[in-house]
Amino acid sequence: MYNVTAPQLQPRLAERSHRVSQTIPTVRANLGALRDDELLALVARHDEGALGVIYDRYSGLVYTIALRITGDRQTAEEVMQDVFQGVWQTAGSYQAGRGACAAWLIGIARHRAIDATRSRRERARAREQTIEQGAVLETAGGTDPELSDLDVREAVRAALDALPPAQRQAVELAYYGGLTRVEIAERLGEPIGTVKTRLRLGLLKLRDLLRPLAE
Repeated sequence: MYNVTAPQLQPRLAERSHRVSQTIPTVRANLGALRDDELLALVARHDEGALGVIYDRYSGLVYTIALRITGDRQTAEEVMQDVFQGVWQTAGSYQAGRGACAAWLIGIARHRAIDATRSRRERARAREQTIEQGAVLETAGGTDPELSDLDVREAVRAALDALPPAQRQAVELAYYGGLTRVEIAERLGEPIGTVKTRLRLGLLKLRDLLRPLAE
């Protein structure tokens, strides 16, 4: 019986590995020559290489659409990744007869970007309520139960208008614009420490201005 020894096997494995490495660029080139619908058919069968080609072709377009709608680069990048994650999961639903791949992706990007924008607005509303009914007023001992929500909102708006412009801008961007401290610093071109100081001073000033609501 003939046995293949390790010294004999090693060159064969190396040769096979070399052949495989040479075929990878060829496979990628072949995928790049396929039409969009053909690539999506492969993606539906979980071909990662086909998804990579689709991504290379259309990620820039998807990002541009998302950025126009959201107005925020980080959110647009998240939307873009979400879109292609959706393509990976639902490529089998694409029907070439109903429109081009680009139009299909644009439609997905628009819906995801709108949803992301709505989500940001909801978070901003939640933060706004935190200012109006939570952190600021709580430090003042709570509000008069006879005050309406409209009264509270008007009082908060008047208090915000009374803040120094830089503090008011920081507070509004944080709680009405839904931005983080880092995002505010980037938006204003200010050091993060400056933004934190403005927010802290602004909230303290708001507490003092809104104290009468609790009396």
